[in-house]
Amino acid sequence: MKRRQFIAGCGCCGLLGALPTSLLAETALLAPTRFQRPDPNTDEGGLWAMLDREEAKLRRSLFLLRDKPINEYVTRIACRLVGDHCPDLRVYIVRSPFFNASMAPNGMMQVWTGLLLRMANEAQLAAVLGHEIGHYLARHSLDRLRDAKSRSAFGQFLGIALGAAGAGGAAPLAQLAVTASMFAYGREHEREADRIGLELMARAGYEPMEASRVWEQLLAEIKSEKDWSGDAGERSILFASHPPAQERQQELVARAATLGATNAETGEAAYNAMLAPHRWGLLEDELKRRKSGETLALLQRMLERAPQDSELRFFMGEAYRIRGAEGDIQLALEAYQTASGQAGAPPELYRSMGTIYRQTGNQQAAVDAFRRYVAAKPGAEDVEMILNYIKEGV
Repeated sequence: MKRRQFIAGCGCCGLLGALPTSLLAETALLAPTRFQRPDPNTDEGGLWAMLDREEAKLRRSLFLLRDKPINEYVTRIACRLVGDHCPDLRVYIVRSPFFNASMAPNGMMQVWTGLLLRMANEAQLAAVLGHEIGHYLARHSLDRLRDAKSRSAFGQFLGIALGAAGAGGAAPLAQLAVTASMFAYGREHEREADRIGLELMARAGYEPMEASRVWEQLLAEIKSEKDWSGDAGERSILFASHPPAQERQQELVARAATLGATNAETGEAAYNAMLAPHRWGLLEDELKRRKSGETLALLQRMLERAPQDSELRFFMGEAYRIRGAEGDIQLALEAYQTASGQAGAPPELYRSMGTIYRQTGNQQAAVDAFRRYVAAKPGAEDVEMILNYIKEGV
């Protein structure tokens, strides 16, 4: 392996010239010039070549969300953060209900739709993207490559990603996940990426305190799942390499307080407008995860910001209906009934109400609900089946 310029930290005074001198001294960031493609005969060059092959597969993936407006929106935020490196950045939005984002050293960035669904505003998305860009600017992947080389583990390191090619046609999403998680950084790298991400947020004019709120929201979801199913959140890969949750949140809050800027934006309205055309499908994907505790916590948080949102209220009912624990059927019916009295109520809530009444033996209520569904959505794909239920008196 040639002695190339391994940079353990990133310290970019040019990028952060507007920030306080004391903060710049503390983080010691450099503003790297755009990275040049490494010599293909080096280990780093081989890594880039492998990632280029994985990126070619990603571009063909059926899981990519190819909608132009949402791709341009996310790319615009990433470029606002990464500055001069924007021409080297390529954003891919992956249709998956899980919380995930990553950026490879060749500039390939994955953003999964489960993450987009969980962000309350543009600033929160900028916090996550800024963190991943922090890894990229600091070239943490090269630190990991060097460490693996020194421990004679280089083959294993590359094998993580190369093994993705053996995932087979039955598990294409698993292949994307392996590629995205290839660079599982250590806790010091995660701390530095947090610091860089916050500073990039502040430089771009975003409210840096939103970064700690992302983490707070994620913790609340994991706790809700643990309380419901006993699935220990601490087993999550998000906690395996990241700093302890309480420590990380305190650090994010403390640093954000030093970076707070006048007129910093959150971009909530713009974010909601961007997500609106896709939200129904993403919420359907979320239900399929069968993580009821996390899903209900997510929906409750969203409803706190928009209590008159009948679509969210409907999905709350769906989450209760699918979970089916003691008392959940009544909670589901209450959610549907509330949604039915709100503007823009989705017709599907009557189908779900009819299904519940049919299963519980309330035939007349089931027929009435199914009739309301057919009247509200006569062109539905399942309308013939519903009409048959009505004809047979369910």
